[in-house]
Amino acid sequence: MPVWERPEPQPRAAPVPLSRAKIVATAIHLADDQGLDVLSVRKIAKELGVGPMRLYDYVTSRSELLDLMVDAVYAQIAEAAQHAEWRATVLAVVHRTRTAALDHEWFADLLGGRPHLGPHALAVGEATAAALDQAPGVRDVDELQRALGALNSFMIGAIRREVTERRTARSTGTELAAWQTSLGPYLTRMLKTGRYPTVARLVIDGAHLDAEETFHHNLTTILDGITGRPAR
Repeated sequence: MPVWERPEPQPRAAPVPLSRAKIVATAIHLADDQGLDVLSVRKIAKELGVGPMRLYDYVTSRSELLDLMVDAVYAQIAEAAQHAEWRATVLAVVHRTRTAALDHEWFADLLGGRPHLGPHALAVGEATAAALDQAPGVRDVDELQRALGALNSFMIGAIRREVTERRTARSTGTELAAWQTSLGPYLTRMLKTGRYPTVARLVIDGAHLDAEETFHHNLTTILDGITGRPAR
């Protein structure tokens, strides 16, 4: 039986009361601090002050634990999906997904993997699909599937890239100024060869764009493309 439908164990007379919600909250806290790679039942049990075997009464595998953690994040995203107009709903859901991934970077690692089928993930999927189904450029279920595919591909790619850049900057200490100092002379020499004129224009004339503003601009471009398609 899926964990979503499996009843929790009956409360036990024990020094430390447990619940799935408590286990999941502890797992999320550990993953936020240390990442998914070091997450284990033993660590969660130690944090809760119980024996590891007690946790298996509530979650039978690491996969179940990850499913519950993901759905807890989707519960936060679902709060954004309360809008009367379709475009406002899509914008709110995608922006809230980005915010959730920046708050819980491990969540970005699980986007685009196996389907998320928890009740809150399904609620977010329903809100997004129902909103896109109202878009002017979406005329049948095939076009709805393509629109969802385009939206999700952009969202997952953009979020993963932003999270990866943040992790790299943290782990290497490579801030923009330090990077410019170390690689600037090399890049200047290469651009002066004249072989990369468009790259040179981007580097020299391009502004350092704000990540959130760029994400919103590209998201609205995707939605404009979905709604602006000519009738066949």
